[in-house]
Amino acid sequence: MANPFIEELKWRGMIHDAMPGTDEQLNESQTAGYVGIDPTADSLHIGHLVSVMMLKHLQRHGHKPIALVGGATGMIGDPSGKSKERNLLSEKELRHNQAALKNQLSQFLDFDSQEANAAVVVNNYDWMKEFSFLDFIRDVGKHITVNYMMSKDSVKKRLGSEAAEGMSFTEFTYQLVQGYDFLHLFRTMDCKLQMGGSDQWGNITTGTELIRRVAGGKAYALTCPLITKADGSKFGKTEDGNIWLDKNRTSPYKFHQFWLNTADEDAEKYIKIFTVLSREEIDALIAEHRENPGRRLLQNKLAEEVTIAVHGKEELETAIAAGKILFGKGTEEALRNLSETDFLSVFEGVPQTEVSKSDIVGTDTINLFAAATGFLKSNGEVRRALKENSLQINKSKVKSEDFTVEEAHLINGKYLLLQRGKKNYFLVVVK
Repeated sequence: MANPFIEELKWRGMIHDAMPGTDEQLNESQTAGYVGIDPTADSLHIGHLVSVMMLKHLQRHGHKPIALVGGATGMIGDPSGKSKERNLLSEKELRHNQAALKNQLSQFLDFDSQEANAAVVVNNYDWMKEFSFLDFIRDVGKHITVNYMMSKDSVKKRLGSEAAEGMSFTEFTYQLVQGYDFLHLFRTMDCKLQMGGSDQWGNITTGTELIRRVAGGKAYALTCPLITKADGSKFGKTEDGNIWLDKNRTSPYKFHQFWLNTADEDAEKYIKIFTVLSREEIDALIAEHRENPGRRLLQNKLAEEVTIAVHGKEELETAIAAGKILFGKGTEEALRNLSETDFLSVFEGVPQTEVSKSDIVGTDTINLFAAATGFLKSNGEVRRALKENSLQINKSKVKSEDFTVEEAHLINGKYLLLQRGKKNYFLVVVK
């Protein structure tokens, strides 16, 4: 009989491979399943969200999610899908990152439930730190042959690529360490399922094999497809790098804009993967969107749902207000309500100049828009714009040459936003 959790992942497009018997195991009893996240930064990025959503659905269907934040494996690096060995972190850095990641995971998983399927965070450093090298090769290494390890795609690609720099012994043994994690969780928490991206299949199945050989037990593997964009480019990457969940790394405005700017084809795929909206709701949204793509209904709903999940409703409303500011519909109040980070995100790429406070405070309209900032080319151009009623300061109309800049006009004490017409912006940074 098909399992409801597996069926949900299927219609959401979130299954790439599942080991035979996974359905039966999930139907038979409440099952603990885990996903590993290496804490190489103090924030998740949206590339992590697919496996986090798998854990979320697992818990919603009554099973127990385990998030393994891998202190030990984070000290090694995983060769899957990479051509170079990653930088290794100190224990202090890893501990800091783990605490930050648990805080972010709590937005998706229920750690406080009194039910048996409350989510748990574990750290493989806790059971690996006392493991000597000799103990490891005796108790773990002898059960998995080099031939078996060499057959993994992640190893073959690294060894077979002319461009690759080879593979260190450290990285080669990664699958044994990850495999031992699964064995440890099988023994201590009765964990019988490991999930991850399709590039993790080799590492995960090493764990199921180790459980079979060492513990005589049966465990299962489930992977999701690696998410790509319709144009073939990498999901979750922009010119500036990753889209992070930490608002200090990626502002809520930028985060919201990323989802808002999704292509139609991608939006249909992403709304199934990154939200918990029901099949009926999603099908209705897709049908309505296809009738009038110009309204971008799907993108708006996707951006709304994911931003609320990560940043909350208040930050969503701020992000929406920020978007309206740039496209001519905002107010001075909305502008002043933005954090400095969001303010700078909204006006990133807008021409700007730096001026001293003494040169700007007390100046009049003509001087402000022309000589003091260089926004407009001449006094005559400023006067023409005044007649057209097209000048604004901080989203408020300037109607007279007699306007004088006061210190109170400075946003966050150091910015003035000048504008001519709907889309011609200029940012003055006051030092």
